[in-house]
Formats: sequence, structure tokens, C-alpha cells
Amino acid sequence: MKLKTALMGTVLGTVATLSMAPAAFAERGADGHVNIIYYQAPSTMNPYLSGGTKELESASLVLEPLARYDETGAIVPFLAESVPTVENGGVSEDLTTITWKLKEGLKWSDGSDLTSEDVKFTWEYCTSEGGGCSQSEKYNDVVSVETPDALTVIVTFGVPKPFPYGPFVGAQAPIVQKAQFANCTGEAMASCTDQNFAPIGTGPFVVDEFKTNDVVSLSANPNYRDPAKPAFATATLKGGGDAQSAARSVLETGEFDYAWNTQVAPDLLEAMLAKGQGQLVSAYGTLVERIMVNLTDPNPALGDERATAAHPHPFLSDIAVRKALSMAIDRALLTEIGYGDAGRPTCNVLPAPEIYKSTANDACLTQDIEGAKAVLEEAGWVDSDGDGIREKDGVKLSLLFQSSTNAIRQDFQAIIKQWWEEIGVETELRNIDASVFFGGDAGSPDTFQKFYADVEMYANNFDGTDPEAYMANWECVQAPRPETQWQGNNMPRFCAEEYDALVAEMAETGDINERAELAKSMNDMLMQEYVIIPLVDRGRLSAHANSLGGVILNTWDSELWNAADWYRITE
Repeated sequence: MKLKTALMGTVLGTVATLSMAPAAFAERGADGHVNIIYYQAPSTMNPYLSGGTKELESASLVLEPLARYDETGAIVPFLAESVPTVENGGVSEDLTTITWKLKEGLKWSDGSDLTSEDVKFTWEYCTSEGGGCSQSEKYNDVVSVETPDALTVIVTFGVPKPFPYGPFVGAQAPIVQKAQFANCTGEAMASCTDQNFAPIGTGPFVVDEFKTNDVVSLSANPNYRDPAKPAFATATLKGGGDAQSAARSVLETGEFDYAWNTQVAPDLLEAMLAKGQGQLVSAYGTLVERIMVNLTDPNPALGDERATAAHPHPFLSDIAVRKALSMAIDRALLTEIGYGDAGRPTCNVLPAPEIYKSTANDACLTQDIEGAKAVLEEAGWVDSDGDGIREKDGVKLSLLFQSSTNAIRQDFQAIIKQWWEEIGVETELRNIDASVFFGGDAGSPDTFQKFYADVEMYANNFDGTDPEAYMANWECVQAPRPETQWQGNNMPRFCAEEYDALVAEMAETGDINERAELAKSMNDMLMQEYVIIPLVDRGRLSAHANSLGGVILNTWDSELWNAADWYRITE
């Protein structure tokens, strides 16, 4: 067992006192209305029931964690008085406990007191048996949460945790109200519609009306802890459409104030910017556009066992096929077409921070069509009947490639299909409305968690700068399946004892350099098993109106993390 505290010094360097830009307003609601557009519409306001960014970020307007990450990646207190460390006595010397102190006087939006019992309940809620919590990895190794008084929360881990900031930190692990969600644990989690669509929170806004996969209407939280915030009395978060129309609604027409994820071709964005209505904000973080490979069989004939570990995939279980699919891709060309200067080709699912970036997989940066053909030939996949599709033992290399509806993603699909067909892999393309694809509805056949296809493409990232919880996404237990209400982040259904052992070892390792080596080893295992095929390290790129002040783009947490500080700029 490794009990080293070198990491704590590093973490100390990332702990900051919350300091926002000076407010340009003096009265709550004085600046009227703000319009936000996410072309991927949220399907719930409960981040524990979805791994999709659109749900995490929309919910962050209402629900808050004890601490979160600022735009530099530093941990800053939100509901907590300060961030506990070994040095300030908040983290025990043996690294098995962390003690949080809530700020005094915090209220839920319904006027009731926020207490330590709400924090404890949040852990119980996410870890309740049969619930299928999407963020369960945030609570890895927690064995108890104690509440000696109304403002004190003591989290105890079953192993020493050099990085104890998984539970209750960041947009993926906010606090939910015990009184509201008490009857929504376990199998009841997904069925509590009223609670999931309109959670009571501590954030700057409250939900007035939620229309799934469409629009969220919000108003200023009357019990928000700063009486001068938020500046806006009401807010609308509109979903749906596409990235291009969302960007245009800010940069050209001025209909909206903020547009998330302007995933639009660079030349189109340049033309929009010329209209002078708004500006772009961008920064690199850990967002990787990737192809996930299904190791299980999505055949509908399998019924309830479809896309589960009970049935290995008929040809993607062969590493030679997965490797060939990766080798056939020209990542540099994809990056140029889709993102220009806002993207970088990558061979890693963990591209940052720099200390965690592996160089062991860089061969993928060079497309190798002939090499991919040779790999398939050597593995016995040949085109014996001359139809252009390779087969082996009666199984043809014919796959369904799904992604969310987005102009850049459909361009990528079309180009990748051509490359794959060059090497003898027949490819059918499918695109699904983003609001549904990323929605997490256990009853829908079209979610990225259910993965009723052979490969799928999307982008994802993680809160903060430490990848411990992120790399735990690919533990065996994280595979979505009926028993978890199809929640979980291990979309490929990858399962390896060696990988799980690395996750456990990192949880107990304090030395920052050793943690980096473990994280890189996990990344390299996933890459060299070709269960994830990374494409582009994407910079975050969003747009806001020239009249919207206070916007600070954050790639380490929710983009809406400081919406309480937004205000209207007037001439």
C-alpha cells in the first residue's frame, strides 16, 4: 500500500480562495433576461442520471457541489467554507478521512436549511443498490459519511486517498436535497420525474418549467447566498437544432446571449464573427473526440441480453479488426476539416494535463491503409467472394457506425466510412438527435450508453485536472447494463483485471509522478487494446454576445460554473 503525501503539495497548489470578477450590478435580477442555447437539449436536470455534458451543465445552474474547479483547474470552495487539506487539518495524516465544513446560513431554494445530512444523503442516493448512478465512480472507496453536526461532513475512505476530492466536488457530484429525493433511491431513481426535472438547489437559478429535450425556463433563486446575484431575473436554456444555427443565433442574429460548443467549420465561424454581434471563447482541456468500440453483440435478436457481456461481439472481439479500424484513419485530415486551429490530432483518451500525456501511441498519427489491410489479412479476414467486404468463418466485417446529429460528426462519419471500406469493412452510418443520444433514458434504444451499434463517436472529458475518477470509467463495474438502468461510463464494456488493479493502485498512490505513470498505463492499455479510438483533442469553443459580461470559459468544470456572475453590459 502506497501512503505518500507528495501529491498533497501539488493539490495544495491547486486549492484557491474563490475569487470572481467584480460584479457589475448591485441588485438581484436587475439585468432582466438571459438566453442560453445548447443545441443538445437536456433530457433531465439530474446529473446523476446522465453522463451527458448537456445535463451536467444545465443542472449546474441549479445544483452545486461543496467545491468545484475554476478556469485554471484550481479547486475552489462553493458550499464549503474552504477546501480541506492535510496542511489545514481537513485531511487526516493517514489520508483516510476528509472533513468538510459547510458555510453558515446556506438555504435551499425552497427556503429550508442546507445541512450535512443533505451531503450524506447525496452519497447514499448515488450508491443505492439498483439505482444506476452515472457518477458512481466519484464515490469510489467511500465507506462512510458522518455528520457530527449540521455543518460538518466527515468522509471516510476504505483506503488512503492522496486525492480525496472525488466525492462532492465538481459539476459531476453536486449536492441534492434529502427531503426532495428521499423516496428516489435505488430502482426509483429514474422514475422520480418531478424531482429529476425540477430539483431544488442552492445555485443561482431555480427551474420554473422543464420540457424534456426542448427548453428549460428558470428564474433567480430568491434564497441564493449572495443577495446581489444573479444579475438576471430569468433565464432560458434552449435546446435542439444544430451547432451551426446555435452559433449563428449569438454571432449573427443576436437572438441568444450564450451558445455552448460551437462545433462548426472554421470558415463558417469566421464569417459569423464578421457580423460583429458576439465573440468566441476557447481553451484546451481534456475534451477528446473519439470512436468507442463495442465489445459486445448489439444484435436485436438477443433481446434483454443485447449489448451485454453475455454475448461477445462477433468480430470486434478480434483485436486485429479494432487495430485495423484505427490504422485506417487520417486524424490530421479530420482535425483540419472539422476544427482547424481549435483541434489537435491525438492518440490518447487522456491528453492532458501534460504530466499525464502518453507518447506510447503516437504511431496512430500516421494513417496506414496498407498496413491495416495487412493486419486483417494476417488475422484471416479476407474478401473471398469479391464483394469488397472481408469475412472469416461466415462472419462479414459489416458494421453500424452511430453518432449524434452534427454537421462535423456527419462529415467525419462519411470520410471514415470511405477509409474503412478501402480496407474491406462495410459501414452503415446512423445519426441520432443529440438530445436523445446523450439523454440517458433507460427506455430509449438510441442512447450512447445502450450502444445498440458496433461503433459510436462522441466527445467527453472530466472535471478538474486529476484523472483518477475519469480513468475509473473503464472499470468492469462501470459497464452499462440492465441492472444499472443502462447507466455507466464504460461504453465499450471493456473488462480486464489488470486495468481494475491499476485503478485501485492509483487510488492509493500519492506521488504525483507515480500517479502519472499509472494514468498513462491505463490510457495505454485502452489504446493498445483499441477499445477506444481517439481522433481529435478538441479545444472548448463557445460564443457569447458582446453585451454579456462576466463570462469565464472553464474547461475543467461546467461552462456555466459562474453564471451567478454574468451581467448585461450596457453602452
